[in-house]
Amino acid sequence: MLVLLLAANVNAQKTDTGNWFLYFGNQKINNRWNWHNEVQYRNYNFAGDLEQLLLRTGIGYNLSENNNNLLLGYAYIHSEPYVAGTDDKLETDEHRIFQQFISKQQFGRINIQHRYRVEERFVKDDFKLRLRYFLSLNIPINKKEMEKNAIYASAYNEIFLNTEQNQFDRNRLYGGIGYCFNKSIKVEAGIMSQMMANNSRAQFQIMVFNSLPF
Repeated sequence: MLVLLLAANVNAQKTDTGNWFLYFGNQKINNRWNWHNEVQYRNYNFAGDLEQLLLRTGIGYNLSENNNNLLLGYAYIHSEPYVAGTDDKLETDEHRIFQQFISKQQFGRINIQHRYRVEERFVKDDFKLRLRYFLSLNIPINKKEMEKNAIYASAYNEIFLNTEQNQFDRNRLYGGIGYCFNKSIKVEAGIMSQMMANNSRAQFQIMVFNSLPF
């Protein structure tokens, strides 16, 4: 699949399907505290036509053992959107402070995660406030648990809401397949459809998750 996507997209400046390379780290400091670290490299094509670079980090605290995590964080976002109807780009930088709460549940093989996030966004001289709700499912296929050598199905939906006019910002719907190297390292690939008020776009995603403790 990767070879076919590369052959189809590497020479195209703008395509109908973009590609996001994503890394998510969540390092346990002790039974209560954790460090979140994240890099997202988003392209308009398979690779090389940068859409956005996102760096995010934060410190979290578990209200209960390994669950119900409160986190305070910061994100830096560099964006290069195209000027409508041209091949020219604009460059913008955004700084965010965010607060989030994550709760996890398990029903049989089904692993559920809820994430509620508030973002204070600083773009040039503008300030925006945004609310996000994220719901994800991970279901192991060949094993009963998300353990070593488990292949799993993954799905999520996330809705973004602004606090000003035009409250709907965007919605992301995703489905993919993942593999657990062990309980701390897993990789995943899938397709995400991002729907906004004026347009929508598909994104191929390649993700690495690292939860090795310190």
